[in-house]
Amino acid sequence: GEAQRLDTDAGGQGRLALTRRFPKGVVLGIAPFNFPLNLCAHKIAPAIAVGAPIILKPAPATPLSGLILGELLAETDLPAGSWSILPVANDKMPALVQDERMPVISFTGSDKVGYAIMDSVPRKHCTLELGGNGAAVILDDFSSDEDLDWAASRIATFSNYQGGQSCISVQRVIADAAVYDRLVPRIVKAVEAQVTGDPSDPKTDVGPLVSEDAAKRVESWVDEAAKAGATVLTGGKRDGASYAPTVLADVPADATIACEEVFGPVLTLKKVNGEEEAFAAVNDSKFGLQAGVFTHDLQVAFRAHRALEVGGVVIGDAPSYRADQMPYGGVKQSGVGREGVRYAMDDYTYERVMVLTGLAL
Repeated sequence: GEAQRLDTDAGGQGRLALTRRFPKGVVLGIAPFNFPLNLCAHKIAPAIAVGAPIILKPAPATPLSGLILGELLAETDLPAGSWSILPVANDKMPALVQDERMPVISFTGSDKVGYAIMDSVPRKHCTLELGGNGAAVILDDFSSDEDLDWAASRIATFSNYQGGQSCISVQRVIADAAVYDRLVPRIVKAVEAQVTGDPSDPKTDVGPLVSEDAAKRVESWVDEAAKAGATVLTGGKRDGASYAPTVLADVPADATIACEEVFGPVLTLKKVNGEEEAFAAVNDSKFGLQAGVFTHDLQVAFRAHRALEVGGVVIGDAPSYRADQMPYGGVKQSGVGREGVRYAMDDYTYERVMVLTGLAL
């Protein structure tokens, strides 16, 4: 909490305001499959910190991490009823979402499901951490061989880590014309060097997607783009639930893979002329989660921070970075509200002020 003087006018003489935050009520936390332990913790830890009871629903595809976290919590002296891990099938969720005893919903997942939840409970407080199609911008000053090798390496790694199943993975590469022709072969080479295979093998860089249906969806989007005129520079092949790391050039602006979140190991390339066009290309999206800008120019970095319509800008690296203490979230259809320990604590609580008069003091 915080204390405030109120003697800015005569009526406030001898008065002091003490403001504290109190839980809005029980939180329904809904976690996705792709980071099943970390994203469960993102829901539970802030709730415990502010004293808000929480019911956590792990993803049906990955419930074990949440249940193990529950076993650890059961060894603590937290009050009974302060938390619960509740695996529920997705088709059973509407009743839970609409239960009036839970006034706060914290959801991480797809934009389609997130906004459907928010629309169904207009009187509840909803934090939505949704999708993205993260852009990596390479500007003309990032032009040495060392610079371009670094950018290509980072782009290749973070377009394919987690099988591309991260909302801040690199999906769009936007490169200045001055560096584009030298950068593209480096990206293709770095992507082809990504080792695909069994995720339990330490040598593997890229494992399978969460299901064969997910891989088939990625395959259909790449095939659609190729039929519309895109060039597949590498990849473009599916093997069961695995999809080969893929690089596409000349993707039509209206192709699904150019507009939506692919959530798979695929990136697209776009050539632009200058900083202004590059930033406009980043903003030409219904999503706005995070962007990476490869530049050495500090003034450009601050201009990017002002111009890019995203929740986070990473300078000198890919957009695929977050720290649990920083505010994390997006704008436009990438969500509502922020995660990060203190920021989620704010979302789960409301301010209540107490005014102490002179007599009380």
